[in-house]
Amino acid sequence: MAFQGWPEEALDFYEGLAADNSKTYWLAHKQIYEDSVLGPMTELLNELGPEYGEGKIFRPYRDVRFSKDKSPYKTAIGAVIGDGYIQVSAAGLAAGSGMHYMAPDQLDRYRRAVADERSGGALEQVIDEVRAHDIAVGGHETLKAAPRGYLADHPRIELLRCKGLTAWKEWPAGAWLGTAAAKTRILDFLVATRPLDAWLAQHVGESELEAR
Repeated sequence: MAFQGWPEEALDFYEGLAADNSKTYWLAHKQIYEDSVLGPMTELLNELGPEYGEGKIFRPYRDVRFSKDKSPYKTAIGAVIGDGYIQVSAAGLAAGSGMHYMAPDQLDRYRRAVADERSGGALEQVIDEVRAHDIAVGGHETLKAAPRGYLADHPRIELLRCKGLTAWKEWPAGAWLGTAAAKTRILDFLVATRPLDAWLAQHVGESELEAR
């Protein structure tokens, strides 16, 4: 079945789940989740698959073992495809890419590349191009001061303070979300952020520490 967006029932489902995050609500509305939330996400990933590879949809259950919030269910559905992340909630559609978290060896390579005039300058240009598409680029977590070994007045100090680097865009819910236009927005995002993902792949790469 071709992807036709997320119907209004998907938004209603998550609005209800936010108000009543219980097993009782979940079981009573599970079929709506499967038909109106999970189904469209599966269809979207299947259509993106030939170009971006196999996608993965995250489980709807929260890991509450180490959290003060014991709500059992996530109030959004999330999936990864290629270097991108897709999310749907009662608020609407969102997409992300990049490296949310960097292991110590990745962070070291990232900072060295940012500090280097050639690769750091290239990153600045890439970020400017991504932001031109009204996409936010920055670190989810940043240091308050310059990292050890780097000058506080470095021309790219804001990037050096980032402990990760991601692109993120949100689209508030509207009638378009229930149409194939939702796929177009995701595709536009993935294309626009491809240079950032390429820079990170070239200069940061996978963590050698986590592979051990």
